[in-house]
Amino acid sequence: MSEALLAARDVVAGYVRGLPIVHGASVEVAPNEMVTVIGPNGAGKSTLLKAIAGLIIFEGGTVQYGGRDVTAFPAHEMVRLGVGFVPQTGNVFTSLSVHENLVVGGHVLASAELKRRLARAYELSPLLAERSSALGRLLSGGQRQILAVARALMTDPKLIMLDEPTAGLAPRAAVEVFAHLRRLAEQGVAVLMVEQNAKAAIGVSDRFYVLAEGRNRLEGKPQDLSAVAAIGEAFLGRADLGKAGLGRGPAS
Repeated sequence: MSEALLAARDVVAGYVRGLPIVHGASVEVAPNEMVTVIGPNGAGKSTLLKAIAGLIIFEGGTVQYGGRDVTAFPAHEMVRLGVGFVPQTGNVFTSLSVHENLVVGGHVLASAELKRRLARAYELSPLLAERSSALGRLLSGGQRQILAVARALMTDPKLIMLDEPTAGLAPRAAVEVFAHLRRLAEQGVAVLMVEQNAKAAIGVSDRFYVLAEGRNRLEGKPQDLSAVAAIGEAFLGRADLGKAGLGRGPAS
């Protein structure tokens, strides 16, 4: 892995001071890299992302971004430095059109720059260009997630973080969202996401981390089949490997 764009180390964080949910977790993301954090429910995955993004109480550890110490920086400072964050829910304005959502995402930009970034957003997501006048509430789940990502990209971040971008989506829509994120990474935007759809997420990622009880338990690459098997055994139970899609199952 090349030098990290983001390096969060030994993070301790939570929603109530003195009651952390994350107990020293670490994650790194290199430029142009796509990294996924997985683990059982309650593992602290989303909490870790929110702590890095400056949205919740940060109690310990360090965060480096672009070689700069940004530990416990508030959310607006992280955005200013080039970090985008897409929450799991409430990530688009359903009463606004696609175009209006994008304009809101770039509301701090001068008009010429806003026009340039709108053009880039439509170039990256032709589907949004086709539906630019459609209200957010009329979009499918997958289209809504792609809009949420595009809106976050209006600030031209070098890193985008997403909290379960395929939650509640149909399998085909999830594939579309993952493919879109993969293209972003290949075009220069590093991606860090939390996902429950472990098999599909690992398949499109360069690396993955497994968290449990707020701590790192495993780190690997998609081609590391022994690591993938260990995920199933550690968190799902041997009998559930085939069902979860993390192992080959008894028939293979």
